[in-house]
Amino acid sequence: MKEEKNMGLLERKKYERSVRRRKSRIRIATTCGLILLVTVFVCVFWKPWKRYSWGTSVTNQTDESNKKKSKEEIRKEMMAEAEGLVLCYAYDEAIETLKSIDGYQKQKEIKAKIAEIEAKKAACVPVKLEDIVHICYQPLVVDEEKAFGTGANGKEVSNNQKMTTIDEFKAITEEMYQRGYVMVSIHDLYEVTEDKEGNEVWKEGKIFLPEGKKAFVLTIDDLNYYHASEDYGLNEKLVVDQDGMVVSEYVDAEGETQVGAYECIPIIDQFVAEHPDASYKGAKGLISLTGYNGVFGYRTDVTYDTSNPDCDSEQKAWMAEHPNFDLDKECEEAKKVADALKANGWEFASHTWGHARVADRGIDSLKTDIRKWKENVEPIVGETDVITFAYGQDIATKAGAYAASNEKFEFFKEEGFKIFSNIVTEHTEVFIGDGYLRFGRINLDGLAIYKATKKTENELSDLFDAKEIYDADRPKMKEM
Repeated sequence: MKEEKNMGLLERKKYERSVRRRKSRIRIATTCGLILLVTVFVCVFWKPWKRYSWGTSVTNQTDESNKKKSKEEIRKEMMAEAEGLVLCYAYDEAIETLKSIDGYQKQKEIKAKIAEIEAKKAACVPVKLEDIVHICYQPLVVDEEKAFGTGANGKEVSNNQKMTTIDEFKAITEEMYQRGYVMVSIHDLYEVTEDKEGNEVWKEGKIFLPEGKKAFVLTIDDLNYYHASEDYGLNEKLVVDQDGMVVSEYVDAEGETQVGAYECIPIIDQFVAEHPDASYKGAKGLISLTGYNGVFGYRTDVTYDTSNPDCDSEQKAWMAEHPNFDLDKECEEAKKVADALKANGWEFASHTWGHARVADRGIDSLKTDIRKWKENVEPIVGETDVITFAYGQDIATKAGAYAASNEKFEFFKEEGFKIFSNIVTEHTEVFIGDGYLRFGRINLDGLAIYKATKKTENELSDLFDAKEIYDADRPKMKEM
C-alpha cells in the first residue's frame, strides 16, 4: 500500500474515503455483533424479510421431510420460529405459533415463553400517526466520480443535488436504526371498518412498538433506470439471485458487470436480515415506478417498437444498440424481479407513467397517463392503491382533506388509488380522509442533506446527524 504522503490528490481522496468506509464497517459490525448471535440460529428457520409469511410456518408444512421429523425437532423449530416473530414485533403470531405445538399446555418451557411474549406485548405503546415519518430516495449513486464529475453530460450539478450515495444511504439507515426507528408499511397507518350501514370507515391504524421505538415509511422513487441517466454512475438493472433475493447490476469503469448490494433494495434486505427489529412484521418499503422507459432497467413499455408512433429517439437509439431486444422477454424478466420483491416484503406505488406534473396537467392528459401505467406497469408489479406525485406537486394546494369537487382526486379514486403522497420540504403531514390517506414524503437527496448540515435543528435532525452523514467527497454544492 502506498504511503499517504506519496499519493496524488485523486489517490489521496480515494484512500481517505476507504479509511472512512473501513471505520464505518467496523462500527456497524460491532453494533451488530450481539443481535447476530440471536438471529443466526433463528434465521435458519425463519426469514425476517418475508412479510406476513407465517402462513408457511412449520406448523403448515406437510412435505415428506417434515413427516420424518420427531416431535422434539418440530417443537424446537416452532420455538425458533416464534423467537423470530418476536424480534419483528409480531407478538400475536408468535403466541399462536407456540400454542399450535402439540400439548403445549403441559410444557413449562412453552408456557413460560408465552407469558414472556405476552409481557413484551403488554409493555408496548401505540405509535401516534402524526409522529410517523415518511422518507424517500432516488436510485443510489455507485460511482461518485462519474455522477458528480464533468463526464455526467452536463448533469453533474443536478446529480449532486438530487442523488444520494451508497455510503450516505447506509449511514442514514444505520443511524436511524440506532435512534430507534422501525420501518412500517404505509398500509399499517390506517384500518378500515364498517359502520352500521355497511359503509367504509377509515381510522388510524394500531401499531404497537416497545417504548422508545419510532415508526417510519420508506419509499424509493424512480427505480426505473432511465435512458437519460445512463452513464451517470448508477446501476443498470435489478436481478434475482440464486437465493431469490433482488440485487443490482452495475457496469464499472473497466466495463465489467458487477452484481451485488449496490442499490437501496438489497442494502435494506441485508440490513433487515441482520436486524429483524428494524422492521415491523417484516415490512420493507414502497417502490414508486413510472413506465415510459420500463421498470427495474428492463425495457417493458409498448413504445419499444419502432412502428409505435410514441417511440422516441432515445428508445430508437437504445433498440439500435440492442438488435436482439425482445419485449416479451423483458417483461418476463421484470416480473420475476417484481415477484421476488413482493415475496420479500416490498410494495409498489404508481409514480404515474410519464413522471407527470399532476398540478399542471389537465384531467384528460392524466387519464391517458394512468391508462398507460395500468397497461404497461400494472401487469408486471400488480395492482396498487398508492400513487406518489413528482416534482413536489400535488392535486391540491392545501394539506388536509381533498375537496369533493376536486376532479383529479375523484378520477384517481375511481382508478383505485386510496393513498396519495407528494414531496414535502419541511415535515411530513399525514391525514386520513373519507376513504383515503394523504402522507407527504421527504426526499433525502444530496441537497436536503447538505442544507441540514447548515442548521442545528431541522426536519432531519431527529433522524440523523447530517454533518456526519454528508459525503465529504461530494463537489461543492450549488443550491437551487
